[in-house]
Amino acid sequence: GILAAIAVPQFQEHSVQAKEAVAKDSLRLLRGAIELYAARHGGVPPGYEDDDAGTAPADSHFNRQVTVEGRYLSEMPENPFNTRQDVKMIGNSEAFPGDPTGGFGWVYQPATKTIRLDWPGTDKNAIRYFDY
Repeated sequence: GILAAIAVPQFQEHSVQAKEAVAKDSLRLLRGAIELYAARHGGVPPGYEDDDAGTAPADSHFNRQVTVEGRYLSEMPENPFNTRQDVKMIGNSEAFPGDPTGGFGWVYQPATKTIRLDWPGTDKNAIRYFDY
């Protein structure tokens, strides 16, 4: 029992640190894919049908453009905290949410090329996961 009381918190801390590292790396990959896609498509980021930034963005276009068509990513990464891969799209004229809901894997606004982890809480340095 004493050993478990010592080992379990250590294991949990390492598990959270691993999730934080995966989240940061996944965001790095997603942001790189977005920038590369935009560079190859006349500055238009993924998420728009037929690369028309005047259309409403959709997660289906984003997923197809970065994983199937362009092969920028082999698959959408999972949010390591909730294991979701889905993307909440924010429209061109919508304000980017100030807080995460945890209901999606990622929150993305093509108009600003902003993508964030949809997870509440902070890391050990008091940085919000949403602000990674």
